Amino acid sequence: MPTALALTFFGLSGCSGADGVATPSATRSAAREASSSEVTSAASPSGSSGRAAPPLPASITGQRPSWGPCSGLPTNPPITTGRNGTPSCARIKVPLDYAQPGGATVELALLRFPATDPAHRIGSLLFNFGGPGASGTDTLAESAGQFQGLAKRYDLVGFDPRGVGRSTAVRCLDDRALDRYTASDATPDDASEEKALIDEDAAYIRSCAGNSGALLPHVGTTSAARDMDVVRTVLGDAKLHYFGISYGTWLGANNAHQLPGNVGRAVLDGAVDTRISGIDLALQQAAAFQRALGNFAQYCAKLGATQCPMGTDKDAVVASVQKLLDGLDARPLPTQQKRQLTQSLGETGVSAALYDQTSWKILAQGLANAQRGDGTLLLMLADLQNGREDDGHYANLLAAYTAVSCADTTERYTVQDVRRELPRFRKASPVFGPSAAWSLLSCTGWPYRGDDAAKEVSAPSAAPIVVVGNVGDPATPYAWAPALTKEIGGRAALLTLKGQGHGAYLTGDRCVVDTVNSYLLDGTVPPSGKTCS
Repeated sequence: MPTALALTFFGLSGCSGADGVATPSATRSAAREASSSEVTSAASPSGSSGRAAPPLPASITGQRPSWGPCSGLPTNPPITTGRNGTPSCARIKVPLDYAQPGGATVELALLRFPATDPAHRIGSLLFNFGGPGASGTDTLAESAGQFQGLAKRYDLVGFDPRGVGRSTAVRCLDDRALDRYTASDATPDDASEEKALIDEDAAYIRSCAGNSGALLPHVGTTSAARDMDVVRTVLGDAKLHYFGISYGTWLGANNAHQLPGNVGRAVLDGAVDTRISGIDLALQQAAAFQRALGNFAQYCAKLGATQCPMGTDKDAVVASVQKLLDGLDARPLPTQQKRQLTQSLGETGVSAALYDQTSWKILAQGLANAQRGDGTLLLMLADLQNGREDDGHYANLLAAYTAVSCADTTERYTVQDVRRELPRFRKASPVFGPSAAWSLLSCTGWPYRGDDAAKEVSAPSAAPIVVVGNVGDPATPYAWAPALTKEIGGRAALLTLKGQGHGAYLTGDRCVVDTVNSYLLDGTVPPSGKTCS
């Protein structure tokens, strides 16, 4: 079901002309060539974390990527890292099912910027920017300039996980159907609207099964974490050096759990607590977005009535936003894109801008325009979050997010569960709570049971891992960072930023950047509990 809230680390660089947004966008130039037809044969899901999987054949471990020119990549902001500023791309194969490693394979897309100081090169630094569903190739292509301090001694490597983007990708609805789905009512008010939502979700799941059925059992985090070790092997690195953001922290932590002896230097920024239930995850995330909306409202009120006509104080602005979104349920707004701004799209647009404090000015403008009857800017923000390009083509963000999320849990909620939990969700977040509650039905009726093995992240014997949390994070609430640090155990260290926005490193905070760079470049582990402000 369409919902504004997800673990995804998506920036709004497509709006940088309005406010100089510097975060990477994972919503541009989605792959068109990847297809579920790349699955060479079907195989039964192993349901395994991979800890007892058979050894990999030489056809997998002996691969050497054939690096060549990249095509169709985003180039905003300009790439200034790498020896000549131009990345190279390659594809490798990994087992579809690690329980049958000599059987069917899927492909992973890789992108690499070579180290600019090869004489002092440490190795490869593998990135995952979140989701599940964010393209690591596109996002690194856009954001490589923000990692120039690391690019001196590391090859920066982005990859699209299985099921995502340019790799063998999950496909569900076509573009036109996605326009209808993302605009549909995610907060039903009566029995007929509940039925419509349930029917829409069922149709979405049928389309996923029909278009990607052979792939769906094998896109879970435990398999993607094993894939990262294959990437490490074929790149020729003795240890996996890794930078994960948002969902990427879950992926990196599960990799450390499965293969603790292969962990090199790892940073997990915007941490996820993998051990809480789906209900608690959605509830805490909704509350965090509500707090972020309040922080935005304080900022907005100080802009004055011209730039922020929603109110003169925090409470007034929040109330105006809620009234605006509620009004869209019955009366969607027209836009210049000739599509209407519905309640679901309006909520997605608002939440998208809360990921990054530098987007708040854009959000204020979008809300002011909406109050005057123009939903264009909020719709543009929603499109960025949903992975919709200007030409109407969607990246497979929503399909991959649903498929991976449903593969990673055995939890399947009912309408009765949602009705029971709705009061708690509304109390936690009057604005975002109802849609977060109804999103619990996203995996209900999924054709595969799912597997809870991805939630296991303990890695007490691994090398030190640095976990980073931002106190004002709306998408991964700060409490999840100390929780993940404790779950990993061993020598894991917690780094805290007292800031706003999703994640910490890409805010550009000098203390965070210097601390993380010192760890990744020199191996200097910060004292656990260090705080930047």
